Amino acid sequence: MNDITLPRNAPPPNMAPIDFETALGPLPLQGALPEGLCGTLVRNGPNPVVPDPKAHWFAGDGMLHSFTLADGQVHYRNRWLRTDLWRAATEGRDLTSSFQKATVSEGPPPKHDGTGNTNVIAHAGQLLALEEAHLPIGFELPTLATLGATDFDGALSGSFTAHPKTDPRTGELLFFGYGTPAKLSNGMSYGVISPEGRVTRFEHFEAPYASMVHDFMATDRYVMFPVMPLTASMERAQSGRPPYAWEPEYGTRVGLMPRDGSTADIVWWRGPSCYMFHVMNAWEADGSLFADVFQFDTPPLFPKPDGSPASETPPPSWLVRWQFDLSNPSREFTQTRLAQIPGEFPRMDERFAGLPYRHGWYACHAEAVPGAPPRLYAGLVHIDHAQAEQKAERDMYMFPAPDVVSEGVFVARSPDAEEGDGWLLATVWRSATNTSDLVIFDARALAKGPVCTASLPHRVPVGFHGNWFGERS
Repeated sequence: MNDITLPRNAPPPNMAPIDFETALGPLPLQGALPEGLCGTLVRNGPNPVVPDPKAHWFAGDGMLHSFTLADGQVHYRNRWLRTDLWRAATEGRDLTSSFQKATVSEGPPPKHDGTGNTNVIAHAGQLLALEEAHLPIGFELPTLATLGATDFDGALSGSFTAHPKTDPRTGELLFFGYGTPAKLSNGMSYGVISPEGRVTRFEHFEAPYASMVHDFMATDRYVMFPVMPLTASMERAQSGRPPYAWEPEYGTRVGLMPRDGSTADIVWWRGPSCYMFHVMNAWEADGSLFADVFQFDTPPLFPKPDGSPASETPPPSWLVRWQFDLSNPSREFTQTRLAQIPGEFPRMDERFAGLPYRHGWYACHAEAVPGAPPRLYAGLVHIDHAQAEQKAERDMYMFPAPDVVSEGVFVARSPDAEEGDGWLLATVWRSATNTSDLVIFDARALAKGPVCTASLPHRVPVGFHGNWFGERS
């Protein structure tokens, strides 16, 4: 999930949807594609068929954008996911998503398979588009054709996170759901899917309170469920108030569960009120669990329970390290800011997911200018945790104002390359031409600029997440 945060009354750059599907290529290149970089980058994001200025951005129909790199060329394709909502919109029927709508319901909303508009992953030979309120939706490459929702042979039901974690050691896919089986409740689920696609665990439990839980953490021996005070309420929704709202008095709770245990073994830790959408990585060391997250003091894009703004100014998010000292009887975790440049969309070398790691990347904001609106997602930052704090953020690249960059996706140079040795791929909206480029960086040398740029004749709207699918995906 994206957290674009803009000043009130300011038009969001490149947020509007595009109204077409196309296939193009080869695209014009500046520079040469790195040798051996062959595969497809697929990005996902909301692109409503019927734009509604009153609708929450998170509710837009999912559109996939693919960039296929092969034989020294780049080819592009985009396609809407053929969901129930997409079919209804194209046929002029009213089957709209109910996300964050403050309306009084006279009955249960129509069932549908969601938007699939948040993330894309590969697992057990399947390509899956994800959003956190519904089951995964399968799709194909290179066509991006929709295959439909999958419940893994009837083993899944309810919500499925947009941010599952693949264990690089076992190949298992770890996942959770929130607001399940009852919508806007404190019910949650946790499960595991084997490398072959068999659901080996699927359990339900109750969180301390109902909350929007966008991401979670997994280490070698633990999973962690962050429950933060962006609360959910069916009573609010039924009375015409915001279903999700900021209530900091609840504080932050994080459930720690041993992976070899069950949800009955979850222990809930406490911390100061905050919100985070995304985790860079989590791991274990010296009797503690650690998680590097992008943390907000108050969440963007969501109000207080009465509908008033949760913050008077757009809240920034910072890279923060959470530490859970397992010997601490108070069960209170600590928070330490790691980076001095705000941003979002953290990524890392997924071969080291759940393990101690060194390298990470994120999309950063430009330095604030007095009297001017903040310039968000202006550049890319490479974090090297082995460097001293004052040097850790020196490898960065800022795009010309007011261009906007997406999340960067890391691709290893080879399966056995050392951590962080590879490429970082992102899309950039170019305001001067209202078009978008695919940019490719040496992942450990962002400051040198892109090694290759592939240009589109149209724009890729601001989206959420993407992933790289190699030739064997």
